[in-house]
Amino acid sequence: MSDLFSVEDKVIVVTGGLGQLGRQFALSLADRRARVAILDTDVSEKRIAERFGAGAADPHLMFIEADVTQRSSLEAALGQVVTAWGVPAGLINNAALDAPPNAPAEENGPFETYPESSWDKVMEVNVKGVMLCCQVIGGRMAAAGRGSIINISSIYGLVSPDQSIYEYRRQNGAPFYKPVAYSASKSALLNLTRYLATYWAGRNVRVNSLTFAGVFNNQDPEFLAHYLPKVPLGRMAREDEYNGAIIFLLSEAAAYMTGSNVVIDGGWTAW
Repeated sequence: MSDLFSVEDKVIVVTGGLGQLGRQFALSLADRRARVAILDTDVSEKRIAERFGAGAADPHLMFIEADVTQRSSLEAALGQVVTAWGVPAGLINNAALDAPPNAPAEENGPFETYPESSWDKVMEVNVKGVMLCCQVIGGRMAAAGRGSIINISSIYGLVSPDQSIYEYRRQNGAPFYKPVAYSASKSALLNLTRYLATYWAGRNVRVNSLTFAGVFNNQDPEFLAHYLPKVPLGRMAREDEYNGAIIFLLSEAAAYMTGSNVVIDGGWTAW
């Protein structure tokens, strides 16, 4: 039973692995002696040093430049992983785009004028990118007859953003609304997860999604004052608080779990 949650020697691919959560997933897995291939569009020495520091030298980590929206880029990245470590046993589809609070006004403006180009850009990464990663990397796992895929979703894929949180910005003269594309893209992942879970069930590839709430990252105090009352636990998540679910879904502890969506949101969707 002590090995039930082991990920030791498993080869895991993490997309968007230099981001806030991707970095956490990679470090947590490497600490448990998994071999983690970190895919990101920028794996320059400078950025790796900024994000991982001395931990970048961990032999359990591999950094590969890859674009999740380009099949050829993913195939090349997979080739590097297979050559070095073998066929992956896990894939975390973490790479995603969202309009940050300081994005151009048209991206955070009313729905009626939300730019088509912004919709296309978000959908290309958040939905097409996940599909391509599943085709290329998940397909290779299916051919090997085993694997676990985790698609990272959001509470805004389950429920609509509460636009009242941003009323203070509108009162201050900024026509700010949480954009539509992120919500639509994260909702799409929930059924992509179910589709692939049933499609690959006979190949012993499990596919699940994780639905997260917001992560604290020194947000505007006024934003926090409006956001936190919506959370029963009364706070945003720490960036390391999702690691346990990642370990669980990649380990044998979740061997009979597929097609599921695990919600970890501090109670946001409970009321």
